[in-house]
Amino acid sequence: MKELNTENTHTLDQPIRQGDNEITAITLRKPGSGELRGVSLSELVNLDVSALHKVLPRISTPTLTEHDVAKLDPADLLQLAGIVSGFFMTKAMRASMGSPT
Repeated sequence: MKELNTENTHTLDQPIRQGDNEITAITLRKPGSGELRGVSLSELVNLDVSALHKVLPRISTPTLTEHDVAKLDPADLLQLAGIVSGFFMTKAMRASMGSPT
């Protein structure tokens, strides 16, 4: 099993239910270009909620549905959006900010 990157994991302030399971933390992985289809990169970088509703289910562990994303507390959604926006930074940008991811 692939080890999850804790830098890309957010512990939810408000856990959500998915069937009988309670989701307390979400790990995101960097999307491939195919997972970005149908969304504008500028919308993602600008933290557009509709764009996040499309992309988060494609890159989350556990796998979320758009309905699950809609149930997220706004503070949790903003934290996940920050992780997503970090995926679009170059290595040089991350190095200048002191970010390890």
